[in-house]
Amino acid sequence: MKAIGYHAAGSINRDDALLDLDIPAPEAGPRDLLVRVKAISVNPVDVKVRGSSARTDGDPKILGWDAAGIVEAVGAEVSLFNVGDEVFYAGDLSRPGTNAELHAVDERIVGHKPKSLNWAEAAALPLTAITAWEILFDRLRVPYGQKKGPGTLLVINGAGGVGSILIQLARRLTGLTVIATASRPETIEWVKSMGAHVVIDHHKPLDEELARIGHPEVDYLAGLTASDHYLSLFPKIVAAQGHIALIDDPKSFDIVPLKRKSITVAWELMFTRSLYQTADMIEQHKLLEEVSHLVDAGVLRTTLAQTVSPINASNLKIVHTIVESGKSIGKTVLEGF
Repeated sequence: MKAIGYHAAGSINRDDALLDLDIPAPEAGPRDLLVRVKAISVNPVDVKVRGSSARTDGDPKILGWDAAGIVEAVGAEVSLFNVGDEVFYAGDLSRPGTNAELHAVDERIVGHKPKSLNWAEAAALPLTAITAWEILFDRLRVPYGQKKGPGTLLVINGAGGVGSILIQLARRLTGLTVIATASRPETIEWVKSMGAHVVIDHHKPLDEELARIGHPEVDYLAGLTASDHYLSLFPKIVAAQGHIALIDDPKSFDIVPLKRKSITVAWELMFTRSLYQTADMIEQHKLLEEVSHLVDAGVLRTTLAQTVSPINASNLKIVHTIVESGKSIGKTVLEGF
């Protein structure tokens, strides 16, 4: 089958950074679906892994943690899906990725594709939707579906993939006032279209920007990038007994100054459940099913910003470069082998 992978980690500018390959098709394990991939999207994790990690057994490393496709075969213990089902999911960090024509994935982290979306629109959602959902409802512990009471959420980097869906979830499924950061005219318009009540500039001091809009403190903060850069301001801008959730990888992160306000700090990694085969691993299936329902009901929308076709090494390198720039808006998807 066709796939895209690499043998040596490093810069995307190398000729062999990503290669068109022909590799054996995977076999479905007992709880696996074998999915014929129709569309994939690229996330910051793809860029991080490509730049730092390669296999040591001589086989190529296949990236990819977002896919939409059709179930072609099922394992002996599969109970949630049937052959022919249209699905979307974000895969498992410890297994070969979705940058291939056929992909094996545990059914417990897969959802039925929204019927109202095409392949590319659906492939834009899984990883960021899972991450945003777990940030909001599992890590920050905002009550799901309750639109009562005051409260403010600050989303740092609102125009990225996670920020785009997090803004929607918070605006439509909670009673929080959603404040997002953006700096360029196009990103400001994007986060407004996602549902942000207010937009502030993350190139200016956040405490001054929040004071300017009349919210000097926020109850919840989602740090989606450069958390170490903003850390010194967190004791000032997060309210007493507030909550912070982070997804990036700062080299160090001293939270001692947050103690006086009893601020809760939580890390979010959407791969944790599959990496550790947690007892509640099936919660990702459930939340993707709910996201699919909310999309079809018109409550949520895809965060797809652009589509590139076909899926090959040349186009994938282009998309990696876009994501690596740190200036991408929403999600870029590749469709069709």
